[in-house]
Amino acid sequence: MALPKTLTIAGSDASGGAGLEADLKAFQEHNTYGMAAVSVIATMDPDNNWAHGVYTLPIDVLEAQLKTAFSTTIDAVKTGMLSTEEVIITAGKAIAEAGVKNVVIDPVMVCKGEDEVLNPGNVTAMVQYLLPHALVTTPNLFEAGQLAGVKTPKTIAEMQIAAEKITQLGAKNVVIKGSRGIAHDQAFDLFYDGEKHYLLETAKIDTTYNHGAGCTFAASVTANLALGLSVKEAVFEAKEFVAAGIEHGWKLNEFVGPVHHGAKSRFGAPKVTLTELEPITY
Repeated sequence: MALPKTLTIAGSDASGGAGLEADLKAFQEHNTYGMAAVSVIATMDPDNNWAHGVYTLPIDVLEAQLKTAFSTTIDAVKTGMLSTEEVIITAGKAIAEAGVKNVVIDPVMVCKGEDEVLNPGNVTAMVQYLLPHALVTTPNLFEAGQLAGVKTPKTIAEMQIAAEKITQLGAKNVVIKGSRGIAHDQAFDLFYDGEKHYLLETAKIDTTYNHGAGCTFAASVTANLALGLSVKEAVFEAKEFVAAGIEHGWKLNEFVGPVHHGAKSRFGAPKVTLTELEPITY
């Protein structure tokens, strides 16, 4: 029996917790056949407090990978860390030419622990070359503000405004994730389907072992779309999947702890609720 084919166009995390390594783990756990086109290699220096190094691969190498993967007829594709405008343009054009409908754009702008955009021109390139193809985009709070052209959201209402502005740029559905920066009694993400806003909520988990959570969430959405789920179903299951992964995250070393990608199938998932919000006016 043939498996649905999923592709990640993303960076390689040498520590294995995020990037395409996380994506491929999530693809496998969802019973899809994962492929990867490597855009950049991210390293971490254990002698310098895990400081990140970012090494972009030559464009012709990326193009050759994309040609290989898309020749197999991909069912769903996601993007992750695309470190330069040229890389973003290359990925966007390849997605457009392939005609894939299930496209998840995870607009990675910084490495975890960093707070500066890798390249300020990347935001403009993402808006022009990636968002118009996005069935779903999954920014965190900072990324949502950058894409929407507003300050980083600090309230649920501001998240709603940012989500609506992002759909106006071409994305059909938006999930703003990583809402630890907003006061709320639950861990939550905001899902906007172009018409209605929803909160995806789980109990808060007191842990710092969440490396790769964002990549894992977006990859799970991608796999679910490849499997034929609706966008709402894909997002809901991805929330279950990553919540279980965070709940069972583990210590890799003194600097970082990744999520457990096999947690849902082995231990079950925490309860997730989906609540429709009132429309926002602004």
